[in-house]
Amino acid sequence: MEWTAARAALRNPAFAPLAPALALLPTDRWPTHAELTELAHGIVTSRGKALQFIAPRGHTDRERRYYELHIADTGEVETRPENWHDLFNALSWIAFPKSKAAINAQHAAILEERGEEEAKRRSPERDALTLFDEGGVIVASSDARVFERIRGFAWKELFWGERVGLAKTTRFVAFGHNLFEKMLDPHLGIVAKTVFVPLAESFDADEALAAHFATRANFTSPKAMAPMPVLGIPGWHPGTETEVYYDDKDQFRGSRPRP
Repeated sequence: MEWTAARAALRNPAFAPLAPALALLPTDRWPTHAELTELAHGIVTSRGKALQFIAPRGHTDRERRYYELHIADTGEVETRPENWHDLFNALSWIAFPKSKAAINAQHAAILEERGEEEAKRRSPERDALTLFDEGGVIVASSDARVFERIRGFAWKELFWGERVGLAKTTRFVAFGHNLFEKMLDPHLGIVAKTVFVPLAESFDADEALAAHFATRANFTSPKAMAPMPVLGIPGWHPGTETEVYYDDKDQFRGSRPRP
């Protein structure tokens, strides 16, 4: 999708976390590396390196496997020009600097601890980090039953039957840069991994998520994060205004029986 053509799609509520950064970008062309780096002024990695978005360079396979460690050590985030996936990664760093730094720090620490074997084959912990970084949604709620509904695949009950209360108790915050890319032209059936955090009066999504990923016990494997069909979130798709939309079993699947 071209830059100017995407402006309407970017008004979807899913892009709300990126709205402040998007408002500072050119409206008629793709941003440059320098412009993105300027927006990231003051953001540093867990190792104190200033964030900067640079053009991709050629790498050996081994260097590619240590991508996250390179970011932690240098602050350099290789970003392909005119590429939505990489742009949304850059914007996620700008919108969620503490969370992105926390996720990157865990990748770097695990790579250093486990060495070449970890670089060749990601552990379940790093799989979980990667899946959320690519396609995660923060679910912040003051009602623990919301988390139970998601774990129990009770989609219609949650998104339709309880939507009035849901609007008062819960916030859904998109995080994954691949999820943002998909939401430019969403197809039914998009599923995200979720992280549950309490919704307090002074809620800060970035701080809450960074705290979550500071503890490895919170991301032991991808299975630790419940899946959720994101186009069921009220307002994220036109169909969410009608009850029959939630009767689509291909999109809103129930839990699978255990063998």
